[in-house]
Amino acid sequence: MSGTLRTARWGRYSLRWHPRALAVVAVCTVLALAVAVVAVGSGEYPLPPADVLRTIAGQGHPADAFVVNDVRLPRVVTGLLVGAALGTAGALFQSLTRNPLGSPDVLGFTQGAATGALAVIVLAGGSSLALAGGAALGGLLTGALIYALAWRQGVHGYRLVLIGIGVMAVLTGVNGYLLTRAQITEAGRAVLWLTGSLDGRGWDSALPLLAVLVALLPLALGGGRALRLLEMGDDAAAALGVRVERLRLTLLAAAVLLTAAAAAAAGPVSFVALTAPQLARRLTRAPGANLLPSLCVGAALLVGADLLAQHAVTGRVLPVGVVTGLVGGAYLVWLLATERRAGRI
Repeated sequence: MSGTLRTARWGRYSLRWHPRALAVVAVCTVLALAVAVVAVGSGEYPLPPADVLRTIAGQGHPADAFVVNDVRLPRVVTGLLVGAALGTAGALFQSLTRNPLGSPDVLGFTQGAATGALAVIVLAGGSSLALAGGAALGGLLTGALIYALAWRQGVHGYRLVLIGIGVMAVLTGVNGYLLTRAQITEAGRAVLWLTGSLDGRGWDSALPLLAVLVALLPLALGGGRALRLLEMGDDAAAALGVRVERLRLTLLAAAVLLTAAAAAAAGPVSFVALTAPQLARRLTRAPGANLLPSLCVGAALLVGADLLAQHAVTGRVLPVGVVTGLVGGAYLVWLLATERRAGRI
């Protein structure tokens, strides 16, 4: 059976996994890396995959090394990391709220990051580093605000979703006001950032996000078993020894940090956090948050969307957020129709 749980034991320690989930992780990882190699070799200076791999290994021509290591590879690595962060954050949000619409796009955290970045662009005209800091700070402050408003002797999933939608509506208005205050050049820069783009991203964008992922992934993956218990309900989880509110606060903070870091690196790329966990769950057919499959699916989705964005229109590179918005928006409509037919909304 696809959902059969396998266990390996080493003395006091044990590792549990679903064979199908492990296969999904392996396939999506290989797919993401293969698309990444193709993306690095694409452009006005094309390189076959073998030359790309040889150059990354340090055996390529100096001209190839400049194009690969200094121009294209940072963009692709940033895309992989942003997709991984958003996929993991979306899985955490959806599991904690027990709602397929529980993603940073719907809950307002992405809009909060956008507000922070817009404030830096419009009010201070800051550098790229200041813009990234403003996005991260905006996302964190929005997360704290939503959690405080949703708290009532605990945080219920649907209350969190409803308050998040309300905060998102308010922040959308704030962002529109900030754009009206901007000079034309600042407004153009802000609109491009708001779309979500990997254009011009370097190692200074990828490395901070990598550090955040390395710091937070063990925390998120370590809470996987408790998340499965939490999906049974707060009372059942508490009866089985889970400190419900402590777990929810910790993992919500991790999800908000991942979302804010992803927005700081590439702007508010839409719908990856909504779509990746849903696709991962349908592929694995396994219960629980499916954090690792969601991470791999998110990385594959974003790097694939960026490759499509670079070649969808001849002679023009689209922001990756345009592609994820079109695909994710269509998926959201399908998801809402499915949930309505099932009688859940």
